[in-house]
Amino acid sequence: MLENVSPAFRIISFRGMAQVIKTAILMMAHGSRIAEANDAAYQVAQMVREQTGFEIVEVSFRELHEPNIQSGIDTCVLKGAERILLMPYFLFMGAHVQHDLPEEIAQAEKRYPGLIMAMGSHLGVHRKLAEIETERIGESLERLGWR
Repeated sequence: MLENVSPAFRIISFRGMAQVIKTAILMMAHGSRIAEANDAAYQVAQMVREQTGFEIVEVSFRELHEPNIQSGIDTCVLKGAERILLMPYFLFMGAHVQHDLPEEIAQAEKRYPGLIMAMGSHLGVHRKLAEIETERIGESLERLGWR
């Protein structure tokens, strides 16, 4: 019965009894004053939901747009998450990733002492990002008629 459990759940055993822990993914993006600019984070979250099978994939913003990170954590908890993987949707290892996001998690740990939270890696340097940039260069050259 537990062999087909979604990757969004973790099975732990306690005295021979299996327990399932519901995991949420919270994408933490920077945020923009222009509401439409934030739509991309929601589109990526939907793709992540589809590709990973995680039921709870939420988006939050560090600044300039709602929901903020604390509200995003609240939403995950309200949806039944017992564990949250907080993913920085940031390209570089800047001040937000190094300092601000860990501070947000520390704040939430005070509000939810029993909740398991961990921060994942920011986007950083990755071959797939170079592939995307190369694709965008090609599209731009084509659009400009420079090919």
